[in-house]
Amino acid sequence: MIVSLLYKVARRLLSVPGVLLRRDTAKDAEVLVLRHENTVLRRQLKTQVRYEPSDRLWFAALSSLIPRHRWSRVFPVTPGTLLAWHRQLIAAKWDYSARRARTGRPPTAAALKRLVLQLAHENPRWGHRRIQGELSRLGHPIASSTVWKILNAAGLDPAPRRTGPTWRDFLIAQADGIVAADFFHLDTVLGKRLYAMAFLEHGSRRLHVTGATAHPAAGWVVQQARNTAVSLGERDRSPRFLLRDRDAKYTAAFDAVFAAEEAEVLLSAPQAPRMNAHCERVIGTIRREALDHVLILNEAHATRVLAEFARHYNTHRPHRARHQRPPEATEPTTPVHNLEDRRLLRTRILGGTINEYRYAG
Repeated sequence: MIVSLLYKVARRLLSVPGVLLRRDTAKDAEVLVLRHENTVLRRQLKTQVRYEPSDRLWFAALSSLIPRHRWSRVFPVTPGTLLAWHRQLIAAKWDYSARRARTGRPPTAAALKRLVLQLAHENPRWGHRRIQGELSRLGHPIASSTVWKILNAAGLDPAPRRTGPTWRDFLIAQADGIVAADFFHLDTVLGKRLYAMAFLEHGSRRLHVTGATAHPAAGWVVQQARNTAVSLGERDRSPRFLLRDRDAKYTAAFDAVFAAEEAEVLLSAPQAPRMNAHCERVIGTIRREALDHVLILNEAHATRVLAEFARHYNTHRPHRARHQRPPEATEPTTPVHNLEDRRLLRTRILGGTINEYRYAG
């Protein structure tokens, strides 16, 4: 547009001498053409002659002052080239391609596109209209057709079901309602064998450990089930499923305690400890971090050791499944930046077998 305007102004200015001095106008124009041609040649000495847009504008403007039959003797290019330059300069006035590129709906922000895809991946049952509604609630007004285009461009089906949940997603969704139970044994310093039970909440990884006994009779087992059920009820965590093995110490009365809480009892396959892997793992943790380093004297001592470790496990010990937070933590840990200004405190657990660290204040 600007080039076309400059071209028209140059033609008008050059036409003024043609009106006042008709006789010498052509001669002067030829001189100007030759001078400019020399300038171009000097600028591109020893190289192929290339005419810049400003050169083309100048030659095309001067061509209006010289008769057409003399163009071939004056200009360094053919008359067809001069006419083509003239057409291009005039056509620039009517070129609206840049203006058309700026019209229409503005493009969708890249951050909003990423948010659309995040919602689609995390909610495979949501269609493009459901995603549009969630974005509107978050303060991002967007058309459902735009959401459809974003999903389609990413190769995602805009309508549910986009994909089924993975086994990991399925098990995580069910974990909050599962409580696993298992027996484990420990030996005193005099060689007497004691028994205890571990109940583990899959969702929060919270551990419930019973007291130790040398005779895990049916009545004792049922009482531990009642104590655990009461503890779960106090925290509004009534289980949907109780996972246990087929040990004969689990009686019908034991299952009835959890059935009263509307929990279904699931039995693992015979000799398949991996079907109760979470509980087997926490029992291994109890052994490695506590029982293997403490000499157990009697039942009362074993009960105190297990209770102290359960408190440490639930309130302080970090867990990878919970982003390095203990089971009873409800908020993420606040980052500490000024280490020089903080004093570290150590708390000894089980006589120094385990250490807990906190910053003073």
